[in-house]
Amino acid sequence: MPQPRHRLVNLEATPFYHVMSRCVRQQFLCGIDRQTGRDFSYRKEWIRGRVHKVASAFALHIYAYAIMSNHFHLIVAIDQEAARKWTNLEVARRWRMIFKGPPILQRYICGESLSSKDAYEINRLIDRYRDQLCDLSWFMRAVNEPIARMANNEDNVSGHFWQGRFKSQALLTEGALLSAMAYVDLNPIRAGLAETPETSAFTSIEERIKTFSKSGGANSHQRMQPILGPRKRAMSRGLDHYKLQEYLELVDWSGRALAKNKPGAIPQNLPRILARLAIHSDGYLSYIRREERGFYNVIGPYQSIQKTAQILGRGFLRGQKAAKRVFCEAFA
Repeated sequence: MPQPRHRLVNLEATPFYHVMSRCVRQQFLCGIDRQTGRDFSYRKEWIRGRVHKVASAFALHIYAYAIMSNHFHLIVAIDQEAARKWTNLEVARRWRMIFKGPPILQRYICGESLSSKDAYEINRLIDRYRDQLCDLSWFMRAVNEPIARMANNEDNVSGHFWQGRFKSQALLTEGALLSAMAYVDLNPIRAGLAETPETSAFTSIEERIKTFSKSGGANSHQRMQPILGPRKRAMSRGLDHYKLQEYLELVDWSGRALAKNKPGAIPQNLPRILARLAIHSDGYLSYIRREERGFYNVIGPYQSIQKTAQILGRGFLRGQKAAKRVFCEAFA
């Protein structure tokens, strides 16, 4: 039975989440329709553009994405601290970037004088919008609903475009976060649609590699930053103490480890970042190959899962055996 979203997303446990939305009936509604042969791949750009726009308004960063033919993945960081620092006017303007809102909101943004009753109503709305602009469910709603309407209008149909609600996994540690990022970035390779990370279309890794290559290696000390959204606002629990080059090396190594029918595809030299993150290399490979299916709503070391269960008021969270296979037990 699906868990209520408030039991799956708890910022006291972690601000980082892996989310995924899938099209209805396993249909390739963002790819080539198997029945008609019609190509809907251009809709992938709809999704990427919408994610970028919504992330620029919300207190939320995108660290990785992969847009496939019948689903898409995001690795997000919810920046509640940033939302708390916004002025009331900034909250109103950000809300209006995505949603219409009542007429009184536009009057407030334009600086019109308001009665005491209207001022009270504005403050009430602002408090609600501030919470919703750092809410994962509202973010996914803002992304998915317009895409569904556009596709349904184009197809002259009604009904659902997305299969139920989105799925989410809490990423409890930096090791879980970077492993999930690699897992997302490697989707096209795992599906046999690309041979290398740099040719993985509609992924954050393709975007990161292009940006890194343009610098000619001049940015070898560049730190990990969000790929979409307001990058200038660094989170207190971000990844900026990791070099971008380290992550690119990890994904490159992982991509070769995923290669099929290629002798010696798995490199002998393990990426140093795996040791820094206290990750078992064999467990990591099982995870990115989708052989390790023991994780459910949380991903992280055994101790972190136990701690999160306490935060959520739960006696047990599934995935503890998988945690021991992937992460070093000594990691806290």
